[in-house]
Amino acid sequence: MDLYQSFSSVIEEYLAPCSRIVLAFSGGIDSRVLLSLLARYQQETHRPTLAVHVHHGLSVNADEWANQCQEWAAQSDVPFILEKVQLDASGKSIEECARDERYKVLARHVNEKDILLTGQHGDDQLETFLLALKRGSGPKGLSAMAASKPFSNGRLVRPLLKVRREEIEQYAQHHGLSWVEDESNQDTRFDRNYIRHHISPVIDARWPHFTQSVQRSAQLCAEQELLLDELLQDKLRLLVNSDGSLAIQGMADLSALMRARLIRMWLANAGQRMPSRDHLDKIWHQVALAKADANPVLNLTSAQVRRFNRRLYLVSTHDDISDWSHDLGLGDKLELPDRLGHLTLQATSTGSLSLSALQQAPLRIIFNPEGLSAHPAERGHSRKLKKLFQEYQVPSWERRRRPILMCGDKVAAIADLFIDHHFIGQDCELIWSK
Repeated sequence: MDLYQSFSSVIEEYLAPCSRIVLAFSGGIDSRVLLSLLARYQQETHRPTLAVHVHHGLSVNADEWANQCQEWAAQSDVPFILEKVQLDASGKSIEECARDERYKVLARHVNEKDILLTGQHGDDQLETFLLALKRGSGPKGLSAMAASKPFSNGRLVRPLLKVRREEIEQYAQHHGLSWVEDESNQDTRFDRNYIRHHISPVIDARWPHFTQSVQRSAQLCAEQELLLDELLQDKLRLLVNSDGSLAIQGMADLSALMRARLIRMWLANAGQRMPSRDHLDKIWHQVALAKADANPVLNLTSAQVRRFNRRLYLVSTHDDISDWSHDLGLGDKLELPDRLGHLTLQATSTGSLSLSALQQAPLRIIFNPEGLSAHPAERGHSRKLKKLFQEYQVPSWERRRRPILMCGDKVAAIADLFIDHHFIGQDCELIWSK
């Protein structure tokens, strides 16, 4: 196989006139070979390129690897960026955390129509397939890695996916390339490394074309998945609201198989990892079908599945800001916690708050509604905030994320919801910029 011709033909399938080619450059043999191929392609086509190295700090050699990658990129005349990340592996393995952070950083460098190159090859595909088989995955998991998929504002492309590791090594040796060796790749405590060192060689010795057969099986599984999604897309569209929530009633009469598939598609469209069968069962029976007065929640890796008004919602996990408070003055632009935006109290002739009423006591913003009452201008009497949130159809998980404007010990307003009748006016406005 002519590796350069194979490389060129794959990436040209996805290039647009304005595309830039971004390389995820670890410095290992796979990405080192990609750098060599990319440098030649850049020289022949003058296509703009970029190599990005993510420094995790997991190895004592990490600084040396980063310096070496920068040197190789300079020799290849490919622009280089070094990104350092701090890992927080709470709830995840260190490998999973490193992978997630790596792709998060890479996404920042992929502009519209750009393509991101990663170095996974045919042997990696075999390992991924076997790992999915070990987990008892269905067709989605057995699809293994796609040759290409949408990523950030562009597309992730794996130009070596049909190339064997042996061919990559031969190319590197023929062109006199050097690369970094990650010592963790030899640690067979990790399942992928165990397959690489102890299982793949045995399979290759017995069935030399086994990897190509896995490629075909993975492709067939991927095609079946795409077909199912295509057939159910219209049904899912009818069940999903503009706010992204999923109608429970619309799924109640469906078969368990179709219902599970639609929930999977709903989660996939929101960028969530595929749940286990156990999680799918709990989403339906413990969240969707929970008692009417319950407030059910199921925690996923990076979000929660919740229920409100006979619909399922996928809710991001948030910090508890119940104890947060801050003074607010006229004209202040107050930054709210946990990426909730800004609040401004602004004098205006077209407002709905009374400036004179607000000047009767110090103003502050809080998020904890416990024990508080208010009398919205459009209501006939005062009620506890808990009851008002229910009446205004505010989901339970948003009730401690709504900025509450306090004037002394009185609730003056809740941003974007209501104003207490004592504070109605025309010369002031509370503006929440989310």
